[in-house]
Amino acid sequence: MTAPGSTAAPDGADERLLRTSPLRKLLGRPELGSVVGAVAVFVFFALVADSFLQTSSIGTVLYAASTIGIMAAPVALLMIGGEFDLSAGVMVTSSALVSSMFSYQMTANVWVGVFVSLLVTLGFGAFNGFMLTHTKLPSFIITLGTFLMLTGLNLGFTKLISGTVSTKAIGDMEGFASARKVFASYLTLGDVELKVTILWWAALVAIATWILIRTRFGNWIFAVGGEADAARAVGVPVVRTKIGLYLGVAFAAWVSGQHLLFSYDVVQSGEGVGNELTYIIAAVIGGCLITGGYGSAIGAAVGAIIFGMTSKGIVYAEWDPDWFKFFLGAMLLLATLLNAWVRKRAEATT
Repeated sequence: MTAPGSTAAPDGADERLLRTSPLRKLLGRPELGSVVGAVAVFVFFALVADSFLQTSSIGTVLYAASTIGIMAAPVALLMIGGEFDLSAGVMVTSSALVSSMFSYQMTANVWVGVFVSLLVTLGFGAFNGFMLTHTKLPSFIITLGTFLMLTGLNLGFTKLISGTVSTKAIGDMEGFASARKVFASYLTLGDVELKVTILWWAALVAIATWILIRTRFGNWIFAVGGEADAARAVGVPVVRTKIGLYLGVAFAAWVSGQHLLFSYDVVQSGEGVGNELTYIIAAVIGGCLITGGYGSAIGAAVGAIIFGMTSKGIVYAEWDPDWFKFFLGAMLLLATLLNAWVRKRAEATT
């Protein structure tokens, strides 16, 4: 038997050398379902909201997508590796709090606080990875514990040091202006205002895609997500791979945290709770399987775009924003069903 779209091999030829039809390649892409969903969402809001198609709306939608997409890319890689991180949302806030409070209390250049925050945030990621690989507990339990601890630390330390639930303003400190240019500036292209987070997002998606497709580490990610024991048996460094994935999530949390800080000058200690589910939803909508071993960073980016179009499309349509979570849940279910159908069609052609 030969797959539809393939040319039958001559007797004795290796079937692995058969050329794959473009349709079969397309059906095998994990982000196909999310792309179809993104087109449907775009068309829907283009019809129901006149201002959705205005040039000025492009930057707003992309900014909303980028704040989710920066985290969705490494979260997607982590899910492909078969794990979760429920602490990702509050880790963003922790990163911002460390940067702000260290700079203020030590009266140091803001950049000192930024780099201290990077080390501390990577430490959180390393902790998650170390605990996961050395205790053998599920990542759900490990990162749920980290989520609760960071939530308490964020509030407790902020009140202990600042006396309130928010940090002190650092906008007048040395280095703030240059740090804002890196993490919270914007550029204008015609009528479109683009936040720098869009560039960070594009860079992280490009790097994540390159890792998955072009590197040995990418092969390891798919291997440990598919079957960790089998991967270990053939020499894949499972422990290093999973710790590396958690460090990737921590780095993205640091980027997002610095954007949060330098956009608003102060940080509320209770922010970030619940955002971890949004990152996971974006990855799942983008084609990542809950069970691991399948997905792409590009799909997660498309999932973030769907999130951005929906969140802003509801506003442009002048609907009650209370309906947003309903639409988000509906999109999650529909995208998951569509992704499952696409996978079955892809498998049927093999």
